[in-house]
Amino acid sequence: MSAPSLFAGSLVPFLIFLWYAKRSQRFPPLAWWGFAATLVFVLITVVAGGVAQLRFGQQLADVDPLHGGAEAFLTASNLLVALGFAQAGHQRKTTGKAPDKT
Repeated sequence: MSAPSLFAGSLVPFLIFLWYAKRSQRFPPLAWWGFAATLVFVLITVVAGGVAQLRFGQQLADVDPLHGGAEAFLTASNLLVALGFAQAGHQRKTTGKAPDKT
């Protein structure tokens, strides 16, 4: 199986997960946005990989500024996920109930 087809196939379960998480209305909204932002990371990584190959003739991992910039988006999305679940946990702990849906 080629890398592009494997990549495309991996998007389907992730999109189903996002759909289910949003539809369930039990998922912390900030965490949902963090998972959705992971798609931005993927898009940025694909573009940065193309730039690394076309401009520098190297793979993305070998072009530090591009690789670091792309990874910054992953860090930001992970931070949103962590803050979303921490916020929901804190609200549940202090109020004894799940956070309101937004």
